[in-house]
Parts: sequence; C-alpha cells; structure tokens
Amino acid sequence: MTLTKDIWPSLSLSEWKDTYETLHRLTQIAGKIRIALEPLVNHWWNSTLYVNSRGLTTSAMAYENIQFQIDFDFIDHFFIIQTSEGITRKIPLESRPIADMYKDIMYNLSDINIYVPLWTTPVEVSDRTPFEEDYKHASYDRKYVTHLWHILFQSSRILTEFRSRFIGKVSPVHFFWGAFDLAVTRFSGRSAPSHPGAPGLAKFVAIEAYSHEVSSCGFWPGGGEIDNPIYYSYTYPEPKGFKESLIKPNEAYYDKRMGEFMLPYEVVRKAENPDKILLDFLETTYNAAATTAKWDRNALERKDL
Repeated sequence: MTLTKDIWPSLSLSEWKDTYETLHRLTQIAGKIRIALEPLVNHWWNSTLYVNSRGLTTSAMAYENIQFQIDFDFIDHFFIIQTSEGITRKIPLESRPIADMYKDIMYNLSDINIYVPLWTTPVEVSDRTPFEEDYKHASYDRKYVTHLWHILFQSSRILTEFRSRFIGKVSPVHFFWGAFDLAVTRFSGRSAPSHPGAPGLAKFVAIEAYSHEVSSCGFWPGGGEIDNPIYYSYTYPEPKGFKESLIKPNEAYYDKRMGEFMLPYEVVRKAENPDKILLDFLETTYNAAATTAKWDRNALERKDL
C-alpha cells in the first residue's frame, strides 16, 4: 500500500540535496562497473541503468563465464549483487560515507571472485573526489529516495508509452548515472555534426552520444541553476525555429541556459491528469524538433495511432 499512496510525490531539491549527492555517486559506482565490463554499444547504451520493479538495475553483465547484476532496491533499501551461480550479497543503503560504501561494494565483489578495476573519479559533478577518498557524502534519507523511486517508475511508464509511438531508431528508456536523469531518445536516421562537448563531460563521450540527430526527453531531479525537478526535451543539432515553437502545456518554457524545453515536475504532479499533461509535453516538443529539422516523419512514426 505504501507504493500507491502518493504516486506523484513532492521532491524539493533543497530538502534532499545531501541524499541526492550521495545516491548520485552510488549509482555512478554501479554504472562504472557496468561500463568496465560491457562492450561499447552505440551512444553509450552499454553504460546505463534501468528502472525495474524495485528500483534500478544494471541488468545482467558478463564476467568471465558467469553473469551477475547489481540492483538498487528502493523498497527495502539495499545495494544487491546477484550472480548466475545463485550467490546474493546485500549491502544496506544507509547514511554512510561513499568511501566506506565503495570499499564494501568492491570487497563483496572480490569475495565472490569478481574483480573490476574502476576509474573512481565521479563525472558530471562539481566535487570530483574519488570514491575511495570521499567521506563528505554520507547521507541517505529513505523518505526522499522512495519519493524519487515513485517518480522514476511513473515517468518510465509514460516515457515507455511515448517511445512506442515511434518506429524509427529509438533508445531504451534508461537511466544515465552521469547526469542522473531518466531518458528516451528518438533518432532521425541522419548523421550529426561532431558535438563540441559539454561541461563535466569528456568530448569523446559527447561525440559518441550525439553522432546522429536526436530528439531526446526525460526526467531530471534538478541541480545547479535548476533548483527543482523538471521534465526536459531538446534536439541536437538544434534547428532554426525550434526554440520558438508552440509547446503544451502553457507552463512549459524554453530555458536558454540549458538549451532545452522544460516542464516543472510540480505542474505534472498537481495536474488533474498527469499522464496527459506529460504526454502533451513530450509529443509537442518532439513535433517541434521533427518539423523544424524536417525529419522523414512518414517513415518514422506509427500510422495507426
């Protein structure tokens, strides 16, 4: 019953900032383990986490002749390692320094003969203290992690519906642990100019991620100058006229700092029909991208909707 009481809970950034920063780094540890083991898939899709029925997961990863996965259980609050040989290790998600959590995670992996050398510097954050040296980030408030989890699985549900309306190349609905956002990306099928890079992101990462024209959207809890959670939508390269397009709902706006359309999460949360409000935003921003960039929409969109 706990999961259904408030499916669109509040998540004020100022109230859970410390927990957010700690959880961000924990997801980066899991994501870096995945990226160290998985072969490169276009646009770094080999690096992402996925929403599942209890939280987030790496999905199955190959290590030598076995498979294992890492799960964030946001119901009982454990970091879980499970192998294809039936071994399970659980590490409590609680208020502990990242350095201690990192050492515990790596010890549990090595104790079951999984050895993964990692680059331990976090990415896309201002404080880049390596995990094993980070005693500053040590907060874990179950209440706010649960709120985040509710938002992620509701957002995933609607993003999945939006994804299904496109028959061209489209990403999974997946969680990028660098920026800490849930995203889905549609592709025009055309190559894009080499990406110039972005703050906190290696240029070679951006070039691979944006090798082709995209219209991308998702959910982000906020950070930096964006002081509360938002839904976003952008296109790369941005075509002329995109930012001037008419978007629904009326509360959506184009943010010049980020180069994206944004819709405050609170607008969706408080709406009489949150699903419709969010789908309107996703559809109208995609329509703006596809129209101004002259995508071949007859070949890319379902005709039976």
